[in-house]
Amino acid sequence: MEIASLIKDFQAIFSNFEVPHVFFAPGRINLIGEHTDYNGGYVFPASISFGTYAIATKRSDNKVRFYSKNFEENGIIETSLDHLSYNKAHSWANYPKGMLQTMIEDGHEITSGFDVLYYGNIPNGAGLSSSASIELATGVLVEHLFDLSIDRIHMVQLGQQVENDYIGVNSGIMDQFAIGMGKKDHAILLDCTTLDYTYAPIALENYVIMIMNTNKRRELADSKYNERRSECERALQDLQKTLEINSLGELTTEAFENNKHLISNDTDRKRAKHAVYENERTKQALKELEAQNLQAFGKLLDQSHTSLQHDYEVTGIELDTIVKAAWKQPGVLGARMTGAGFGGCAIALVKTDEVDRFKTKVNAQYKDVVGYEATFYMATIGDGAKKIKF
Repeated sequence: MEIASLIKDFQAIFSNFEVPHVFFAPGRINLIGEHTDYNGGYVFPASISFGTYAIATKRSDNKVRFYSKNFEENGIIETSLDHLSYNKAHSWANYPKGMLQTMIEDGHEITSGFDVLYYGNIPNGAGLSSSASIELATGVLVEHLFDLSIDRIHMVQLGQQVENDYIGVNSGIMDQFAIGMGKKDHAILLDCTTLDYTYAPIALENYVIMIMNTNKRRELADSKYNERRSECERALQDLQKTLEINSLGELTTEAFENNKHLISNDTDRKRAKHAVYENERTKQALKELEAQNLQAFGKLLDQSHTSLQHDYEVTGIELDTIVKAAWKQPGVLGARMTGAGFGGCAIALVKTDEVDRFKTKVNAQYKDVVGYEATFYMATIGDGAKKIKF
């Protein structure tokens, strides 16, 4: 959708004919390093060309009016700067409301309300982080409208705070970090504990990153997410009776193998194994990409999926079917689920001249097993959240 038509929609919906400001925050894919972030490990995300547009103008009063072209049936959701607490009836608008309230509590002066239209081209429920995208779009919008100067990593932390304290999802910082700090043609190796990060150039040459949306909404993800987190915390507590560690991310695979007998529960042990081995794969991925060794990087993707299926148990029939179909195709270096799991998306590294055949074959095999079609997107790696000049 073109920016010009979004501006027209904004002006019509709010009867506001000022020239508005336009902002964009991307979605993200995580190339490797899944469920490692809250375990004190590394992740390897990149911001993508799909994301959330926010079109906004300031008001002269305290009212804040939200409209989403993705949820047009909800119409304009109206509140004021004095009434920003969570309200179930406000559905999707709780994400920008939470960002506003968190920024105000953090001491940033928002002197008036505003009208804002959002439009996201991230598929709903795909697990490409539309909630963090709307939070960071709101963050940069507020920063620019009210001439604030907010350190970008601090804004990223405020976005995570919205998820944890306002929405009540116990998520790590990766989504907001990738979206706030993204850089064109680069992924980010991020230490989720220290927030130390390294930009890694992605030189795909004659390959593309294919996003495969299972079109299965991730209904289970939040409850299972909190369950997995608890299982890892129990495993860590068992290990801490003997080892001086603060997180599973501090363990090498060798140290884990030597001490895994300390974890009393079999399930907790499997969860911890995934966290430790996945963290090692993430660090190895940086080395392989820096050496432009895409074959070795692809193998790490495959190993990641297998671990997420068998040790972490967050895949499900849809993700397993689409990944296994991808593995069988010519010109594929690797494939894995990405995101929280239980639906959403997988990614594959596919040779450019095999893309059309890949989509046809994978979709046919997927539909045969699951009963409905998948959707395919080519991911371009773009910049993080920003104001758009037009």
